[in-house]
Amino acid sequence: MPEIKDPENTILIELKGGTVTIELLPDVAPQHCARMKELARSGQYDNVCFHRVIEGFMAQTGDVEHGDMEDGFNIRRAGTGGSDLPDVPAEFSRIPHDRGTLGAARSQNPNSANSQFFINFKDNHFLNGQYTVYGRVIAGMEHVDAITRGEPPANPDRMISVKVAADA
Repeated sequence: MPEIKDPENTILIELKGGTVTIELLPDVAPQHCARMKELARSGQYDNVCFHRVIEGFMAQTGDVEHGDMEDGFNIRRAGTGGSDLPDVPAEFSRIPHDRGTLGAARSQNPNSANSQFFINFKDNHFLNGQYTVYGRVIAGMEHVDAITRGEPPANPDRMISVKVAADA
């Protein structure tokens, strides 16, 4: 287990291979961090699939509306929804999209992030200044690397549970 400096701003994502520990960056993107903690605490991220996983790029998840894997129709629609909460405005920073960083997925509108996020498999600096970075993997990146690829994957991996470390 990694050293968790701030349990209130650390997310634990349980994947099939083990736990991914994410350090949130509330000083950089406070609204995005607050949203992730709110959805984690309400259980909305539990059992949500990784609906877009591109080799050499990133793994995207967090569609709490369609990504529950219980319904094949919803899996096909995964990536088109969010939560029932209002969208979060962009919180762009100078933090680069390096390997292991957490970015807010959104539509063409920069202020349309809601519940979806992605984890970068490699440095993706072409995203810098265009997508909000609000966390970084501090342990368990090998589990992220093992997520099944596809858009969507035929048998998508899922987040078994997502918790705020202070509550775990």
